[in-house]
Amino acid sequence: MGWSGVKNGRLLALAAADFDAFITVDKNLQYQQNLAALPLSVIVLDALSNELSALLPLLPNLERALSSLEPRTYVRVDAVE
Repeated sequence: MGWSGVKNGRLLALAAADFDAFITVDKNLQYQQNLAALPLSVIVLDALSNELSALLPLLPNLERALSSLEPRTYVRVDAVE
C-alpha cells in the first residue's frame, strides 16, 4: 500500500481508513499510542517472537477474537485456551 517507512500514529491513521483492525506483535503499542482515540481496533499477538512458527499457534484465538471484535477495542491474543 506504499506505507513503507510510515511509523506510529500516522500508520494507525492510514490503517483506520481502510481496515477495521490493526494486528501487530508490538506489545508496547498500548503504552505508545492513545488507543481510545483510534478509529479502529488493535489486536496484539502475544508470542515469544514474530517468527511464523511462534505466531501459528495463536491463529485459532486470533480468529475467535476477530469474529467477535468490537469497534475501537484493544485485544491481546495468546495461545492459551
